[in-house]
Amino acid sequence: MTETLDARTGPAASPTLPAQYQPGEVEGRRYEQWVSAGRFRASADSDKPPFTIVIPPPNVTGSLHMGHAFEHTLMDALTRRRRMQGYEALWLPGMDHAGIATQNLVERQLAGEGLSRHDLGREKFVERVWQWKAESGGKILGQMRRLGDSVDWDRERFTMDQGLSRAVQTIFKKLYDDDLIYRAERIINWCPRCLTALSDIEVEHTDDDGELVSIRYSDDVVVATTRAETMLGDTGVAVHPDDERYRHLIGTEVELPLTGRRIPIVGDEHVDPSFGTGMVKVTPAHDPNDFEIGQRHNLPSLTIMDERGVITAAGPFEGLDRFEARPAIVAALREQGRIVAEKRPYVHAVGHCSRCRTTVEPRLSLQWFVNTGPLARAAGDAVRDGRVRIEPADMAKRYFGWVDNMHDWCISRQLWWGHRIPVWYGPDGEVRCVGPDEEPPTGEGWHQDVDVLDTWFSSALWPFSTLGWPEQTSDLARFYPTSVLVTGYDILFFWVARMMMFGLYAMDGRQPFDVIALHGMVRDQYGKKMSKSFGNVVDPLDWIDRYGADATRFTLARGANPGQDVPVSDEWCQGSRNFCNKLWNATRFALMNGAHVSGELPDPARLSTVDRWILSRLQRVTAEVDEQFEAYEFAKVCDVLYHFAWDDVCDWYVELAKPVLAAGGERAEATRRVLGHVLDQLLRLLHPVVPFVTDELWTALVGPGTPGAADPAGVSVMTAAWPSAVPALTDADAEREVAELQRVVTEIRRFRSDQGLRPAQRVAARLDGLADAGIAAHEPLIRSLVRLDEAGPDFEPSATLAVSGAVAVALDTRGSIDVGAERARLEKDRAAAEKEVTQARAKLGNPAFVDKAPAPVVDKIRGRLAAAEADLERISSALAVLR
Repeated sequence: MTETLDARTGPAASPTLPAQYQPGEVEGRRYEQWVSAGRFRASADSDKPPFTIVIPPPNVTGSLHMGHAFEHTLMDALTRRRRMQGYEALWLPGMDHAGIATQNLVERQLAGEGLSRHDLGREKFVERVWQWKAESGGKILGQMRRLGDSVDWDRERFTMDQGLSRAVQTIFKKLYDDDLIYRAERIINWCPRCLTALSDIEVEHTDDDGELVSIRYSDDVVVATTRAETMLGDTGVAVHPDDERYRHLIGTEVELPLTGRRIPIVGDEHVDPSFGTGMVKVTPAHDPNDFEIGQRHNLPSLTIMDERGVITAAGPFEGLDRFEARPAIVAALREQGRIVAEKRPYVHAVGHCSRCRTTVEPRLSLQWFVNTGPLARAAGDAVRDGRVRIEPADMAKRYFGWVDNMHDWCISRQLWWGHRIPVWYGPDGEVRCVGPDEEPPTGEGWHQDVDVLDTWFSSALWPFSTLGWPEQTSDLARFYPTSVLVTGYDILFFWVARMMMFGLYAMDGRQPFDVIALHGMVRDQYGKKMSKSFGNVVDPLDWIDRYGADATRFTLARGANPGQDVPVSDEWCQGSRNFCNKLWNATRFALMNGAHVSGELPDPARLSTVDRWILSRLQRVTAEVDEQFEAYEFAKVCDVLYHFAWDDVCDWYVELAKPVLAAGGERAEATRRVLGHVLDQLLRLLHPVVPFVTDELWTALVGPGTPGAADPAGVSVMTAAWPSAVPALTDADAEREVAELQRVVTEIRRFRSDQGLRPAQRVAARLDGLADAGIAAHEPLIRSLVRLDEAGPDFEPSATLAVSGAVAVALDTRGSIDVGAERARLEKDRAAAEKEVTQARAKLGNPAFVDKAPAPVVDKIRGRLAAAEADLERISSALAVLR
């Protein structure tokens, strides 16, 4: 059996690698070579099958954080693999204009100059933001290069660029004409500091210490609230219509304390009779649930706070901030004897603006909304009918839970930076929505809506607007729908669902992506969320500086199980750096010993068992890597490749090859060719995750100009074909034979270590039973690996080791170790292990301990017991062989 290696027929490579791998000397150079050679460019005119990923656009204000690095590593791995598989792969980059964040940043700059945006006026302020963007925005794009992102820089987009702005105006007009956009008064999330409505994703909920105050409105009516100040806006009290305690009160009225107003008591099924007193105050203008109750019962909505959270209700509390009014109102109620109970602290979920951390205020406001009903149904149907697949599959339930119960979406924001709402109002109440090719109305009294659209509105168009929509471009025809969306489960509801709605709507039922691959959040090594306040934030650029981009990427990808959070630590990144060094050293050794990729592989019949074994392992690994990549199991991909590279190739095959290479001859030449082939295929398999070191090593391995004969830009593993498993090279017999050899070597090494023999110390030994185990031919290799000499005339075994099946090893350790001292040491270790076993068993046998101790503590004791029992078995075995 022979295998022709595509386009690699050049001479054997020369050993040109430096003694040590220095990522900083490789990564920048390699990246610029890739860019200048056009490696990342995709062509709409190609006849290759398309593969498309659009990058979740980072904020223009942002820097590369660990979440970005993680997500980009996964997207880059998918894209690089597809390129190698022969796809026309497009990974499209871009940035989001980040309305609130960017406006806040520029406003802070103006404040430093003693100015506000109102001093500049809207037009000049927007000009100032564009100026900031040109000078300072987009820092993250340069940082993406350091990570190795293979994006098509020629197609970079920005959500406020001309083409995407046209797309926003087009879809707004289309939705408006289809009665899917409307303007109405509704309860929205309001930030009193940013002075704008917020989307749900812009609100972060934390468990805060507050208060729960129970207030007696009358002898029959007691309500509880965490926001006593809102009682000034109460327009009703609600009870459950089937609650026997209060049914007689429905339809009556009660006087609202401190105001003198009388408000009705209504029956509403929203009320939970088992919560508190079973009565709730209804403040329709300041609570979303109360608003719905108010709508059902025609209760008026009284706004008692202005946009800054200051009380506007006439009376003694007017002019107070909401948090000043709260204790003042409670004090006034207490003075009237109306406070029934007070609980402090009362921990409850409180929403905060994600930008400024201000407590969000539910507020009744006139805003623009998307009617999500028909759009959300279409988004649910696309997953149910299989047009879109969610990975992992169990996340689909969460997706349906969102799209099947979606509220209308507030899309207007009270900002100046963003896509201004394309609606004009006339002097006589006229309303006109203007499309991108239409002239806005002019004349006295006409004016445009002052609000801008939610940032998520434009990013919901991202998969098709970035490809040229609404124009019917060649990119749109070629690369839509996109192949896969890689994103966090935390924005499944807020961004993914909205892209689904708009993509299906704008593209006539064609989904924006075929697969939604969801990942978790990056956390510290203890599973704790990264936070500046916790002091556990890891900067990926710091890791890149210290360990290299490849080590950073491998660490992140190795923790990427679909839909699960990803713990990381410095130690793990150091381990990944060591892995890259291991690859470097193995390839350097191979080059120094003449490994090459020239010509065909020798026929398996002419290869040694060890050579056939490593080729067989390579086929199995290649097939498994493919399987796991298709399932988005990045962690399993990395784990399989890590153990194959480190264990099979470096620790076993290279070591087994050393005596063969040293002996020279035909066997050595065959091994050189196999070694070259295995490294060639391994580096290709690893390239998507660790692109820099693999390209540096692969180009050294194949030699200058070898695969570049068909590539004017020169040699690169990026353009090498992705490996495919060759079933004919699978050899179960060779795998069984080498596995037996490995067991023998491993047991002898463990014995030597237990006996305190130095690694390089040679010991005379007799190996019995190798023929019965089918590995007699490997005796010279075994002796070479474990430093065993032939048994001479004066051989006298002092220790005997039963290794595996019929294999036994008799060793003469006289003069190598002090048997008496070694036995004494082992006896002492055995006593310590026995004591540990006794103590652990006593604790675990005590029901009081097992039932009351925290689970992690119990698990720790179980682990200690297992370790101690293993030590005891090992020590007893070592004592048994000492004579």
